[in-house]
Amino acid sequence: MTFTSRGPFAAPGEKSRGVWRALAEVIGGAVLMLPNTVFDWGLSGSLSGETQILLGAVVLALLAVRRRFPVMSLLGAALVLGVLPPAGLPAAVIAYTTAKRLVSQPRRTSVLLASAVLPMVIWAARAPGENLGGHALGLALGAVLAATALMVPALVGTANEQQSRLLSALRERAVAAEAVRRLTDSESRIHERSRIAAEMHDLVGHRLSLVSLHSGGLEMALRKESPELRDEAALVRRAAGDAMRELREVLGVLGPLGRDTGTGALTDTTGTRSDIETLVEESRRGGVHLDLSWDGPDLADRPARVRRAVHRVVRESLTNVHRYAAGAHVTVAVTHAGDRVDILVRNGLPPVTAAGSAGPGTGRGLVGLRERVSLLGGTLEARPTSVGGFAVTARIPARPDPETAIAGDTAPAEPLPEPVPERAVRGVRHRAMSALTGLLGLGGVGVMMMLGMILVSLAQPDPEPFDYHEPPRIGVSREELEAIGDGDHPLARAAATGREPARPRSATSCVYPWVDSVVTPAAGAAAPGAGEAAESTEGSGHLRITRYCFRDGKLAVIDHFTVPVVSQTPPWETP
Repeated sequence: MTFTSRGPFAAPGEKSRGVWRALAEVIGGAVLMLPNTVFDWGLSGSLSGETQILLGAVVLALLAVRRRFPVMSLLGAALVLGVLPPAGLPAAVIAYTTAKRLVSQPRRTSVLLASAVLPMVIWAARAPGENLGGHALGLALGAVLAATALMVPALVGTANEQQSRLLSALRERAVAAEAVRRLTDSESRIHERSRIAAEMHDLVGHRLSLVSLHSGGLEMALRKESPELRDEAALVRRAAGDAMRELREVLGVLGPLGRDTGTGALTDTTGTRSDIETLVEESRRGGVHLDLSWDGPDLADRPARVRRAVHRVVRESLTNVHRYAAGAHVTVAVTHAGDRVDILVRNGLPPVTAAGSAGPGTGRGLVGLRERVSLLGGTLEARPTSVGGFAVTARIPARPDPETAIAGDTAPAEPLPEPVPERAVRGVRHRAMSALTGLLGLGGVGVMMMLGMILVSLAQPDPEPFDYHEPPRIGVSREELEAIGDGDHPLARAAATGREPARPRSATSCVYPWVDSVVTPAAGAAAPGAGEAAESTEGSGHLRITRYCFRDGKLAVIDHFTVPVVSQTPPWETP
């Protein structure tokens, strides 16, 4: 039974539960929230400490389950971010993971837009009530948090996911191309081996047929003269027939025998000097400018497989010239020196307008040639020249070692897989670099968040200071009046006793404030306000007093009157 996910902390398809990973992420998220908790700049409003801890726990829980529930985690983190700015860095991690998990472009776009709008709307709605400024300032704060903590990490996650998918596709393409190349090379080797098997069948089968024919004739001739020798001849004939059948069975393992037919069929003279000259002459009649040089004795006394390899190298190289370098000058050089035969077929740069030119080839012919030469213990190189042409160089032993030929009759070994320790070290290095990159990215997001919140807090308007020189207004409480320094003063009350006008009947209490400064008013000046509640009028002999009368704790009546003084000395200087 297969489970798509083994718990809330693991992504769909993961085999592990991810509990320890989630625990480490929760601890890391709590550490990430600490700097923004310390430097909050009062943006958390009236939230209590318990409420902030609860919201922090919620966002950490969403951080732990973000792989299993990416959309829910992102939207929940966006809601918390609209109330608690220190949740920005965990929300950034959630936004990054969600953007990587959502494969559908329309769904990713809609989810990211919804997560960006949520904190903006919440901050715009709660800013006035939290004394954070107006709706516009709250909207700006939400936009800063949404852009730095949600949109930027989400865009990075989207780009990273697209890069990962591109690299994965390129790897799959490279693996497929390598598989096709190996399959093509294997097919070319099998095809070349089938040709070699056909040549062996023709050569060995021809010799065995001769043995069987002569044995049969000998058997007929000895029928009457020597019955004992006739039986031996019959035994040789039957053994030759059995050898032919066994040869066919053994060569049949290589598959269908590929034979060269027509004018290019291989014969006993294949690979000799006359055969190579025939190939050269055929190419010249086809319009190829070709020079042939032969150094050393002829190859008539060399093994047939060596001569056939020489023939195949020259013929395949000239065929490639006809296909891909028509009109180019070609040089064919065969050097037979001692125990080695060297073959060089080189063409120059073909004309640009060559009619017989074709596109790049598959290289299957060269793979077959390399297989044939390697089975003989030789080497074959095919590479472009410095002047824009192409050169094929083969070095073939004149008398191949049978053990070397047998050892070469094996498929080339596949490249060894990378050792497990090296893969493990590379994986650890990759994870360490990814973790370091993630930490640096979170540091950048944190810096952007702090700078944005600093700018928003600096743009927040300061509360207007109370103007202490503004006269109190009807309706203020007694505490507010005393807070601005207009409380009851005993000297002012004593001066007003018996000389003040009648109190309003609805008044429940009155106060008589005093000030520290004395201002002598000019004649006809208006009645004093706050800060001028009781003043000495040294020139007039009267003291101006302001009386505040309250009804049910609220200022109801403000009276201004003067009382005579018996001394020119200001009352606050009286001992």
